[in-house]
Amino acid sequence: MSYSDCLSDLLCGEDSSDIFSGESPGCSTDLESHDFEEESSIASFIEDERNFVPGFDYLSRFQSQSLDASAREESVAWILKVQACSGFQPLTAYLSVNYLDRFLYSRRLPTDGWPWQLLSVACLSLAAKMEEPLVPSLLDLQVEGARYIFEPRTVRRMELLVLSVLDWRLRSITPFSFTGFFACKLDPTGDYIGFLISRATEIILSNIKEASFLKYRPSSIAAAAILCAANDIPNLSLFNPEHAESWCDGLSKDKIIGCYRLMQDLVLDNSQRKPTKVLLPRLRVTIRARTRSSGSDSSSSSSSSSYKRRKLNNCLWAVDDKGSPE
Repeated sequence: MSYSDCLSDLLCGEDSSDIFSGESPGCSTDLESHDFEEESSIASFIEDERNFVPGFDYLSRFQSQSLDASAREESVAWILKVQACSGFQPLTAYLSVNYLDRFLYSRRLPTDGWPWQLLSVACLSLAAKMEEPLVPSLLDLQVEGARYIFEPRTVRRMELLVLSVLDWRLRSITPFSFTGFFACKLDPTGDYIGFLISRATEIILSNIKEASFLKYRPSSIAAAAILCAANDIPNLSLFNPEHAESWCDGLSKDKIIGCYRLMQDLVLDNSQRKPTKVLLPRLRVTIRARTRSSGSDSSSSSSSSSYKRRKLNNCLWAVDDKGSPE
């Protein structure tokens, strides 16, 4: 076989006249067909999204105080702070909270603060590994406002527990799976799509701490966020939210309207609320024993402190499947 014969096998078989004719025989130029395929994909997301959220009674556990809503809010606030300081994508922060909620639905944590912090670090680390091109070390990930600092091997053990509870399903369906499609539906001209997506993303993250949104699925949250973003654009602010149900099969008008109204109230409330900075003491959690000092008081303090650190690293793994300490 000659060199030219080998080379010919690597070349495309189109006629050059087909290339410059403006027609592509292998591809459809029908935009309506493309739109139908995209809408079918979004509809499949809506059908599957229930598999990537906590159960329907998750919110009621916070309302009955069997789960601590303030502890969840503090954990989510820390995740958002690290996301902003590290330059992570909004999707990374949302996935972190999604992992946290799905874990809490299946496993109960002790009520004191450090297990929640450890879970937050593990969920953020897993989400960053899924979405970020560069991931800080586990120690560097904890530098922003963390009350407790955990050894990397402790975080990795917690990551394995989270993966086990989530059945290794980390590629979740989130509101960001829908925002671009819904923005195009609201603004077919494409003049404001960039703003709608950016503003909706900001609204979604600003409200993620609120447990009330746990009753709504990602598609409803995305639709409500796009509608709220449209209120800032005079040309789109007159759109009737009740018509958002027509954007895709599977959407619920009642859920979209309910989420939209809640979101409007919280957006207004957040704009009037001044942020307060809370400084928390930071405790380094480690299992390495410290060197005893010569003084009796300092020696006693060091021994007690070393015991507490060993206890923090080990007691989480003595929690049984029902969530009660063994």
